Amino acid sequence: MKKYLLIIFIIMFTHNIYASNNCFVAKEAGKVVKQEGKCDMRHTPCSTFKIAISLMGYEEGILVDETHPEFPYQKGYTDALEKWKQQHNPSLWMQNSCVWYSQVITQQLGANKFKEYLIKFNYGNQDATGDKGQNNGLTQSWLSSSLEISPEEQTIFLQKLVDSKLQISPKSLEMTKNILFVEDLVNGWKLYGKTGFGSVLNEKKTQKLENCKSEWFVGWITKDDRTIVFANYIEHTDKHYNPTNREAKAQGKEKLIEIIKSL
Repeated sequence: MKKYLLIIFIIMFTHNIYASNNCFVAKEAGKVVKQEGKCDMRHTPCSTFKIAISLMGYEEGILVDETHPEFPYQKGYTDALEKWKQQHNPSLWMQNSCVWYSQVITQQLGANKFKEYLIKFNYGNQDATGDKGQNNGLTQSWLSSSLEISPEEQTIFLQKLVDSKLQISPKSLEMTKNILFVEDLVNGWKLYGKTGFGSVLNEKKTQKLENCKSEWFVGWITKDDRTIVFANYIEHTDKHYNPTNREAKAQGKEKLIEIIKSL
């Protein structure tokens, strides 16, 4: 009986540790509108990093507009999801959160340009080294690897994006915003954003924790001359958790709608 209670305690204690890393933060013009949880801890950005990759791709002429270029799927590409096994353009890339399309862009950028943009954007810890000893930073650094960013830093990056303060051309900003549009919300507000999903690393950043997954939803809502940037981060310890549930997105939308109705 004592052993059984000890196991329950350990499970609950572990869950509470991870749950304490959750965060929701929303800001308007740099001022906090709503904040919950621990928002200064850095985590792997996973597919939310596609926002930064999009800016890089358009600025360097690798990406042209919402539908060009179209890159064909090739054997050997990351293909964890069936929907990735097809030709993709920028809009479909963002919609399907296709990993291999991101990797095609970053490899065309090259290591030096990639690092330059991380510094220019002041993006999280700016660590593009990738997995320890693997020399795979160009294709893996943002995927539960070396690159990390906090929810607070996500909102700072996004605020610079919407305020055109990233030293990026108007076209690159416009194209990126276009492919990030999600849907119309209540009262005339529009939602732009990107989800992300991955594994949480151990303290030494050397191993992915088997039963701990991270999930993001970041972006902004806008109406007329008002814009609110946000970041929602959740950690899951349920080994049966299904990432297609998009819990961070659903939860984030609920909180954003609450904010809108309170304005």
